[in-house]
Amino acid sequence: MKQEAFRKRRILALFLPYLESERITKKYAQTPDAPLTAPFALIEKVKGAMVLMAVDREATYLGLGPGMKLADARARVPDLKVFDSDVLADAALLDRLADACLRYTPMVSVSPPRTLLLDISGCTHFFASETALAQDAEDRFDQAGFSLSWALAGTPDAAIALAHHGLKEGAEAQLPVSALTMDDKTHRALERAGLYHIGDLAERPRAALVARFGSLLALRLDRIMGIEDRPIDPIRKLANVTTERRFAEPLTHVDFATSCLEELFVEAARQLEERGQGARMIHMMLFRCDGDIARLAIETAPATRDPALFKRLLKERIEALNDPLNPGFGYDLIRLSIVATDALEVEQYRLEGGEDKQGNQAALVSQLSVRLGRAQVQHFMPADSHIPEQGLLALPALDSGPPKAWATKWDNPKAGEPPLRPLHMFDPPQHIKVLAEVPDGPPYRFTWRRKTHRVSRYEGPERIASEWWQRRDGQQAGKGGLTRDYYRVEDIRGRRYWLFRHGLYGSEKASPDWYIHGLFA
Repeated sequence: MKQEAFRKRRILALFLPYLESERITKKYAQTPDAPLTAPFALIEKVKGAMVLMAVDREATYLGLGPGMKLADARARVPDLKVFDSDVLADAALLDRLADACLRYTPMVSVSPPRTLLLDISGCTHFFASETALAQDAEDRFDQAGFSLSWALAGTPDAAIALAHHGLKEGAEAQLPVSALTMDDKTHRALERAGLYHIGDLAERPRAALVARFGSLLALRLDRIMGIEDRPIDPIRKLANVTTERRFAEPLTHVDFATSCLEELFVEAARQLEERGQGARMIHMMLFRCDGDIARLAIETAPATRDPALFKRLLKERIEALNDPLNPGFGYDLIRLSIVATDALEVEQYRLEGGEDKQGNQAALVSQLSVRLGRAQVQHFMPADSHIPEQGLLALPALDSGPPKAWATKWDNPKAGEPPLRPLHMFDPPQHIKVLAEVPDGPPYRFTWRRKTHRVSRYEGPERIASEWWQRRDGQQAGKGGLTRDYYRVEDIRGRRYWLFRHGLYGSEKASPDWYIHGLFA
């Protein structure tokens, strides 16, 4: 990609040089009884030796740095404190800081281990300039206790390199060759050739550099110089519709924040109406002045643009929070994003009017799912199997959709006939002892849960053969493999059960077992 194609693209790189040590500092700041007074480092065992992975600012001033062995560091600074390095905790902290940067742009990317990338192209209208936006980010990070170095550039690699070395845009030629992030052997070879800065390389013909050091060096050089570009991978998927409010005076009351969210949904619904769409998944972010972010999410069973439904679901979602919303010093930015949509056309009722029963049912499903959790409210979908316990799938009701054409369905009984399948089904089926009239005949008496039931009436058998790809030997009930003969039976007390004999006498099993699979009303 040539420079003209991305001339207007602006990348802001935020480099946190002391991310790991400042995580430890913030952790111990919450325990005033044991404050950190001495320089410290984070260590990890590498090839049998303890090595410094990160150091705090004071240890840096004393000449310590990553890669130094702990024994050498202790020789220089005897009172050096050490902590175990935790890469996962550092990565989680970097992700949280990336989320905080979503207030500036939806295009935020993480460049481990200490850098954030923000594509701020077209996102500076709330600030006087790009520099003002970057300065605002620096001030917020400073208030949160993190050191920051930033740089603006037209490509991600140039912004990262400038931020890491404390330079600003236009000073790419002053960068050391180590900014290319090649291997140590290549860096040493460049320095031996008298090439110490990026500017020295930029003056050389690319063909000679590729012949001597490979095409990767030329590619990274072009990216730093702004000749080649690469995309960034944002941490959040871009929403279909986004609406937001910024406040000069932060909102300090939850009711005001919820009212603002309702207004934002109305604005988003207007945009969705123009597209003939409705919202299926709604994400909300409430940015506090101190950098904390409250996140809310609502998912609806059908697509919707109904503000009244959104208001009810929002109320349910807030009441279901384990930690209630706490505005603290106030929310200065509230954002609502429609992440998933479905087609939703305007419906007209008949002239005599009527009630939208399907819509009411869908609204109830959405409200219960928000209150109890999406996995707690389920519905059944037919599956491609005639084995009873495998013939239906229990899926979240929010994932409703038309059944597949090949899916099997149980036929409804005729008027006045008993149901073909029980209301309650055991999975797996429960073993019972049965006395049958003849070896392959219907059950006469069966014992289940230490109680004996005498059969007064029966209907069957309904034979369900095993799936051909299942093994015929060593299969347990409910696992397939053997033929089943199902009977609907009624005992002398009028209770109805669904029993089956697992296996055919002689051809499949010498002495088939019996199981109870369900209970009728």
